[in-house]
Amino acid sequence: MRWAQRPADLGEAVGEMTAVAELALDTEGDSLHHYPERLALLQVGLPGGAVWLVDPLALDDLGALAPVFAEAGRRLLLHAGDNDLAHLKRRYAFRFASVFDTAIAARFLGGRALGLDVLLETYLEVRLPPSRQKDDWSVRPLTDAQVTYAAADVLHLFALAARLREELERAGRLAWVEEECAALAAQPAPERAVDPDAYLRVKGARELTDRQRAVLRALWERRETLARAADRPPFKVLGEDALLRLAQAAPRDAAELAAVPGLTPRAIARWGPAILDAVAAGLAVDDAEVPRLERRPRPVVPGAVSRRIEALRRWRGEAAERHSLDPGLLLPNRLIAAIGHAGPRGLEQLAGVDGVRRWRVETFGREILAAIAGA
Repeated sequence: MRWAQRPADLGEAVGEMTAVAELALDTEGDSLHHYPERLALLQVGLPGGAVWLVDPLALDDLGALAPVFAEAGRRLLLHAGDNDLAHLKRRYAFRFASVFDTAIAARFLGGRALGLDVLLETYLEVRLPPSRQKDDWSVRPLTDAQVTYAAADVLHLFALAARLREELERAGRLAWVEEECAALAAQPAPERAVDPDAYLRVKGARELTDRQRAVLRALWERRETLARAADRPPFKVLGEDALLRLAQAAPRDAAELAAVPGLTPRAIARWGPAILDAVAAGLAVDDAEVPRLERRPRPVVPGAVSRRIEALRRWRGEAAERHSLDPGLLLPNRLIAAIGHAGPRGLEQLAGVDGVRRWRVETFGREILAAIAGA
């Protein structure tokens, strides 16, 4: 296990990576301890057992890795790597030519428990070291236990991927997984836009009065400011349950604030004045500016579309059981709705429905069309 913390180290690492046709990748972030989250570590494994620990906190530029990941002849092994890829695409504009995700592979083999620890024990009888997922990975130096854990997440992916590929080939599903992995590699990761209505995702927000929602919105925005200033995740400043109770109670002074259930004395001592200020701001919002929920009528679904959707759901349940697949993997609800609305009459039309993969058309297309025709 070697560290890449200087440009010269990264250059040496890239030289070794470009000499092999397969790499294993994992990342560690610090979202449980800092805000906004930073990428704290990249682990890159090589087939011979070497692991490079690339330190993005020490290196200003990781651009040297871009051609390594973008090379079409090199496959990148991941486990549940959608978040890893999204972070790297968003932060460094990396492109990924070829990936193989062992969690996706296990799903297509009918797996229900998809944790890396479970798959390694199931397929290789390998036991991972104790989890360090809750650690602050931005602290340096890492402990020996952290280094061992970080390396283990990539060391065994080569043998696991090889075993899963064998099982998939035997089941006739390797092409399915390769298509899904290609879609994962190509999936864009645009910058996350600031959602002005994010506060409405707080459980119970839609049951509040309009004025209480104005208070909740002010508290949500103030929590964001406090979290950034303190470099703490927002939930460690105020949990969502506390936000809801504060919006309901709308405390106007320290005594009323202390009476709100769930607020710790430490939170009140540190952020009490800011909380009261946010509540006051929400109460002072002009009546014309308070957030009001739009009661949108449910869209009317034509009877023919409803019948197709119900037929597809019945077919999915039967086919999923027959092939020992998760129904949501075989045909997700979003695709059931899209196909139901499109009403394709042939395989070419079915393939043209956005999100329908080639493997679904080739393997299940005729059954899907028959289900629609029967409706």
